[in-house]
Amino acid sequence: MIRIVSEAPAEAGAREALLDLAFGKARHRKTSERLRRNRLPAEGLSLSAKLGNGRIIGTLRLWHVSAGENRAALLLGPLAVHPSHQKRGIGSLLMREALARAAALGHRAVILVGDEPYYRRFGFARELAENLHMPGPFERHRLLAREFVPGALANAHGIIRAAGETIPHAPKTSTGIAARSLTSRVRRAS
Repeated sequence: MIRIVSEAPAEAGAREALLDLAFGKARHRKTSERLRRNRLPAEGLSLSAKLGNGRIIGTLRLWHVSAGENRAALLLGPLAVHPSHQKRGIGSLLMREALARAAALGHRAVILVGDEPYYRRFGFARELAENLHMPGPFERHRLLAREFVPGALANAHGIIRAAGETIPHAPKTSTGIAARSLTSRVRRAS
């Protein structure tokens, strides 16, 4: 049985190992990763897929961003499922739960970089992000968005920028490693 639950601070190491397995160490160089670096994920929007024995086999997080000028949105990612459990609907379970939680929390739109054929089933489309740009290299056809509130991204244009809470005392040139350990410490303290 698979359970989708809120990520626990103690799971940081298992989550990072899963992401390294799914995407490799080069994932830290992606533009979307730069938007997440030294930031805390949006409150209540960090999810884990777990087996009955508690083993993490999937992960998904959402992050606060600004979609152009003063347009609040979330950035989805990364979404990863352990290779031994792929093609079983776990990614879909994570997506549906994350989107339902984001809508329930009053968020208006979500942006991601991904394959449109996969994400279209969750309501994502290129057209909603056509006037937005990532702050670094990205594949234009993979920038997608979904609105929870119709028109939330109407006339949105410009650079997508990081927003939201930063990790206290995070080094500015972090590769993400220090930021992850700080995230765990910050969450345990709260």
